[in-house]
Amino acid sequence: MKKYILAFLALITLTAQDITGAWQGTLESGANKLRVIVDITKAPTGQWTANMLSIDQASDAIPVASVTLENNVVKLTIPAIGGGYEGTLNPAATQLTGHWTQGIPLPLNLTRSTPATAWDRNKHATPHTIQFIEVAKDVKLEVLDWGGTGRPLVLLTGLGNNAHVFDKFVTKLTPNYHVYGITRRGFGASSKPETGYTATRLADDVLTVIDALKLTRPILAGHSIAGQELSSIGTRFPNRVAGLIYLDAVYPYALYDPARGDLFVDLAELRNKLAQLAPGNQSHSKDLVREIRETTLPNFERSLKAHQRLLEAMPDTQLKAMAAPFDGPRAAIMNGVEKHTKIGGPILAIFATSDKNPVAEAQAKALETAIPTAKVVRLPNANHYVFNSNEADVLREMNAFIATLPK
Repeated sequence: MKKYILAFLALITLTAQDITGAWQGTLESGANKLRVIVDITKAPTGQWTANMLSIDQASDAIPVASVTLENNVVKLTIPAIGGGYEGTLNPAATQLTGHWTQGIPLPLNLTRSTPATAWDRNKHATPHTIQFIEVAKDVKLEVLDWGGTGRPLVLLTGLGNNAHVFDKFVTKLTPNYHVYGITRRGFGASSKPETGYTATRLADDVLTVIDALKLTRPILAGHSIAGQELSSIGTRFPNRVAGLIYLDAVYPYALYDPARGDLFVDLAELRNKLAQLAPGNQSHSKDLVREIRETTLPNFERSLKAHQRLLEAMPDTQLKAMAAPFDGPRAAIMNGVEKHTKIGGPILAIFATSDKNPVAEAQAKALETAIPTAKVVRLPNANHYVFNSNEADVLREMNAFIATLPK
């Protein structure tokens, strides 16, 4: 009899540890509220696989590199975005209680969804047409056209998102503008080449799309990392666009503050200049060596010291999270950042500021100093996805700014 009881208990344990299916939960950080869905499947070999989707940010899923289940503890690692999750499974296998870590650990509880409770993954889908525009040999970008009436407005996404991230927001734009969205190379349905992820190359992709669409001086609005593409265009070809709108996007990759420096921008510049010293490189010159010794290396050393102070003040959990590497296009984009100090053309910059994000306020002040004509708007305690968390504020500022632009 005892043998049968043990067998029955073992069966209950195996059943309880079945984690296949869709899990959903809301990640909260200050004003940020992002709905997360994790789809877990199990291969015939017994190996778990999963994809994660942040439905308020993008319509495409991010692959989970590894899924483990041991002693009712589920662990997910997602190196593509430097994140991970660890949660404890309840006896009924309906709830995971744990933390999401991507820098700072944040509470995230996931509940197994049912047909009655499952979130609509396409809730914000908006009517649109899609075309694929070739920007280089064997490289095509997904371009969305939401239609609308008025002057052309082109939306550029943050890192890891595709153009569908604007599906909800765009419904408020089409009454006044003809709105397009571009999914950059490496993401979504766009081509995923191994190269071509420098700020200049990505900005050239945008210009190629603008030409293909036959748009005359459109307005560009970019979120997050798209700030580097806006700044590259504003630095090199300010007359190609009517205005630039930065949606929480003026970070060091978009505007380098010489007074503060930035480790990753300085590292990218140092790496590029050192590469020019390679034997046979025609850029090798005494002036280049002097510039590296007198300017580039001192700037990098200053930024490295500041980064060291930052690391020393971090808790071990945050340091461990930072050690999770980016890979693929995300890493290539971060390695391809460039230094922008002067940007031409009319500029609107909307910042999500808070006491927990001193960099945003520092960058806002740097922009006001470097480009006094720029319109700078601070939204206290806003979500980084300002066009979602503070939709009315962003719309008001965008409409007012665009109304001042020459037609």
